[in-house]
Amino acid sequence: MASFAATVGNWCQKVPNALEVVFKEAAQELVSQLGQLAPVDTGFLRASLMASTTAMPQLTRANPGVSVPADLGDIVLVINGADLGDTIYLGYTANYAAFVAYGAQGRAPRPWVTLAAQRWPMIVDEVAARVKQRLGL
Repeated sequence: MASFAATVGNWCQKVPNALEVVFKEAAQELVSQLGQLAPVDTGFLRASLMASTTAMPQLTRANPGVSVPADLGDIVLVINGADLGDTIYLGYTANYAAFVAYGAQGRAPRPWVTLAAQRWPMIVDEVAARVKQRLGL
């Protein structure tokens, strides 16, 4: 797999902060797509998405059994606070997320995380094109 810098091309090297803009906007687009693809019953699974620059979020939270609205504010703060070269860990904390993704107790898998992750190269290309156009390059 090509490096992030190689994926977006050498043009970012010539424009100050362009690579960082692409990095952060692509990460935010990935979060958006995860939210669109996540299965929704009570909304808790989708709302359990967390971000960190230090470690992968753990599957530790039990479903409260009531409707839970998603709030991406903390995730956006982590992405915007990340430095170029940092790893941004995105993970679900709902303790049943793996059962939904891989299937369990006769239920079919719903691999929304895998589907979104497979789109990463396309997301980066799309964001890079938007940034390039916005900068007039």
